[in-house]
Amino acid sequence: MTVREPGPDVLTAGGSGDRQTVPSSVVEAARVGYRHFDCASVYGNEHLIGPSLREILRSGVRREDLWVTSKLWNDKHGETDVVPSCEKSLRDLQLDYLDLYLVHWPFPNFHPPGCDVTSRGTDAKPYVHESYMRTWRQMERLVERGLVRHIGTSNMTIPKLELLLRDAAIQPAANEMELHPHFQQPELLRYVEDHGIVPIGYSPLGSPGRPERPPASTPTIRTPASSRNAKKRPMAFEPPPTQARSRSGRRPSASSTCARASWPITAWKSRTMAG
Repeated sequence: MTVREPGPDVLTAGGSGDRQTVPSSVVEAARVGYRHFDCASVYGNEHLIGPSLREILRSGVRREDLWVTSKLWNDKHGETDVVPSCEKSLRDLQLDYLDLYLVHWPFPNFHPPGCDVTSRGTDAKPYVHESYMRTWRQMERLVERGLVRHIGTSNMTIPKLELLLRDAAIQPAANEMELHPHFQQPELLRYVEDHGIVPIGYSPLGSPGRPERPPASTPTIRTPASSRNAKKRPMAFEPPPTQARSRSGRRPSASSTCARASWPITAWKSRTMAG
């Protein structure tokens, strides 16, 4: 079995004012060469992305050349909710299968739309590994049924991953994590690569809206962007090599990472994180 690592992606999240711009941006991104589209049920627009993906496929792009990711939201961790949630994403995206389906967060907590990033619900639950594994068993069913090609994790820590790798029948193909110059998480990055899990970085220019995060407009971010004349000169992208995976789920260590939404960080990661 082969895991084809996706390249830089188009993140399809957007606010209420982006309902028209996000779908058209997906089509335009495909026109200029993007093939990885990062979606999630919580973004609330997969039903709008679906027609864009159909338009892309009608234009001559092969389905096997696209990489479409979606994610299971926090309030759908129940054993009877995982499969239906994925099936809804497939219907909305107008696809027969997903290339990657992630557990968005390891905590089964509901966050109402538009809530503050620091908010915590009164019924918030801590991570319980036994509960997470019940969710993961349903994720594995999705692979067995052919609804998704790969399953993965998001926003996980090393201790949680250690437990998952110990107990999972199908190992996570990828772990999505916040990753940028101000929040590099070198230990976590090294761990996932050493265990053959593809790291996918999000918020490549920083996340100033999150608690205890420095602003994204610091010289650390501005300098490389301005030096590359980021607004005027896009960077060519060459897809990373494929990555072999055995039936047991073990994979060789990934030597390249998946960027998210921004080409300057693609270059930064390929130069400083490949080792």
